[in-house]
This record gives sequence, structure tokens and C-alpha cells, in this order.
Amino acid sequence: MDPAAAIEAATGRRPAGLRPLPGGCIGEIYRVDFAAGEPLVAKAAPAGGLAIEGLMLRYLKAHSELPVPAVLHCEDRLLLMEYIETSGRLTASAEVHAAELLAALHGITAAEFGFEGDTVIGSLRQPNPWTPGWRAFFRDQRLLYMARVACERGNLPRATLARLEKLCARIEDLIDEPAAPALIHGDVWGGNVLVNDGRIAAFVDPAIYYADPEIELAFSTLFSTFGQAFFERYQALRPIAPGFFELRRDLYNLYPLLVHSALFGGHYPNAVHRIVARHV
Repeated sequence: MDPAAAIEAATGRRPAGLRPLPGGCIGEIYRVDFAAGEPLVAKAAPAGGLAIEGLMLRYLKAHSELPVPAVLHCEDRLLLMEYIETSGRLTASAEVHAAELLAALHGITAAEFGFEGDTVIGSLRQPNPWTPGWRAFFRDQRLLYMARVACERGNLPRATLARLEKLCARIEDLIDEPAAPALIHGDVWGGNVLVNDGRIAAFVDPAIYYADPEIELAFSTLFSTFGQAFFERYQALRPIAPGFFELRRDLYNLYPLLVHSALFGGHYPNAVHRIVARHV
């Protein structure tokens, strides 16, 4: 696939330059400059898989106030988005802004857990059948599904999968049903949070569905994306039930750890094992 030719075919304008950008679990990412007019961002994936990302960004744009890049062109092998200016890292003021944005996002609810179609997280399919109960959805469509993917890829020991299955049999003793299914971004880590002048400019690379919003909060701690300033502001807007930091955070982080196990192997399966071993 020739990215420049594909961009020209989609826009009718010949790129003056393509500059690689970091990221891109699916395909390559470029800043695209033209002889005149604003730059844009292009994702190119010869193997496909970008149409779902475009759908998710458009869903967030249409159904929430979460800042995300506008989708300019979307097909399975090419995604064109507006270019978002960034400067600096997450500061305390940016964390407060992020808390306000995510608290508002989590106020958007649905009748059941899941989504109107399957989405993706990284390059992995994320099944989202509408399910009335969160515990069943989290058990079947997140933990067991992704653990089996990781195991089939040879990245998760079968003994760990067997222990995880025992934990899942106890899931109703470990987590409660949330008040309502909440819309989440689904992949909030530092690389997906763009900052400009001490404010959040955009969230990128979503993996959306309707969930217990605590799973979003948990993932934000896995790679230390947010800290005290974020959680103090979020707690003021949407109180976090007791037991989250002591128990449920680690249980919910099993899902991103399984995703990383499936994608990368490495130390992630051991992290899964350590959490599971605390409970079974």
C-alpha cells in the first residue's frame, strides 16, 4: 500500500510530505502536510481494521462531549483525521480536566452492557454482545474471552487460564453490579491522551463499549496515567464506591493485562498470575 497515493485518492490533494508519528498498534501513523491548507493525520493499515476505529471516533463525537479527532475519511485500510496540536505532558491541571471529561462521559448510559457491534482494542477483537448484567459480561466477554485468546497465542500458561476460570466462577462474590452501564473510552493510557497548554486536547485510539466505569479508572492506574489530582476531581463529580482501590482495581486490571499478554507476552502473564493467585 502506498500511503501517499491512497491519501491523494481519498482527498484529491497530493501530500507534500508524510512524517511518521508514534503509536499505531494497527498500521502506521503519519502527519500529512499539503502545499496549502491544514495538515491531517493518516493511519494506513494494509491488512485493514481501521473502519471500526473510525466508527468509534464518530460515535464519541456524536454521543458525547469527549474531545476526539474529527474523522475526515474512513475505510478499512485508511483513516484520515484532523491534526491535533499538542504541547507538554499531563500536568495537575490537565488531570483535573481529564477527570471532568471522563466523569461526563461516564454519565452517558445504555440499557445493557456491551455495544451495538464488536469493537477493537489495539489489534484485537473486543466482543460486545448486549448483556443485562455487568458481572456476566465482564466474566465472559472480557476475562474468559481474552484469556483464551492469549492462551491460544501461546502467551498465557494453561495453568493460569485454569486458575482464572476458578476466579471467574466467584465473580459475583468479588464485584457488584454498577448502577448503570456507562460509556467508556476503553483504552485510557498516557499515549492516548493528548495535551495542549495544560488542557486535554483529545483522547485517541478508543476501544468503546458500555461498562462499569470503574474499569476505566482502574486502567488509568495501570501505567500511572493519572494520579491524585485526577482522582480527587473525579471523586467530587462521581463518587467512587469503597473497595475500589483495595480490591476491584486489580480485578478490573486483569482485562488490560490479558490484552497485553495476548499482544506482547513478556512479563504480563506473570502479572495476571499474581492477581489471580490472591483470590484462588
